[in-house]
Amino acid sequence: MKSGIQMNSLLSATSTPDHILVVDDVADNSFLLQVLLEDEGYQVEVANSGSAALAKIELSPPKLVLLDVMMPGMNGYEVVQQIRENLDLPFISIVMVTGHDQLTLSKDFQVDGFLRKPIEFDELLSQVHAILDCR
Repeated sequence: MKSGIQMNSLLSATSTPDHILVVDDVADNSFLLQVLLEDEGYQVEVANSGSAALAKIELSPPKLVLLDVMMPGMNGYEVVQQIRENLDLPFISIVMVTGHDQLTLSKDFQVDGFLRKPIEFDELLSQVHAILDCR
């Protein structure tokens, strides 16, 4: 019988970590989320704009996008709309990250969750685990 450490090594060697894309125009925010999520074993990529995020998503669709709402150029709402309208993409889970107290969205606006800034790490990890464990 293999020890727990050997089994964990075997599991991590045979399974690929879930791919998460963090989208935020503030580099410090992206870096903080990247470090936190990589420490949890996720594969994390960052984008600093909506257009950069869409390009990365088309090249390699992530399982989850953590998406800042307020960005110059293309805001988070526009990014979600573009993702959902692209029928060539698989369904991608999206969590909106905002400094606003509350967001008002139409019923057709498909996102999986919201996080308020400043981000509480326990809440972030709870949402990420819940979303990715369900898939």
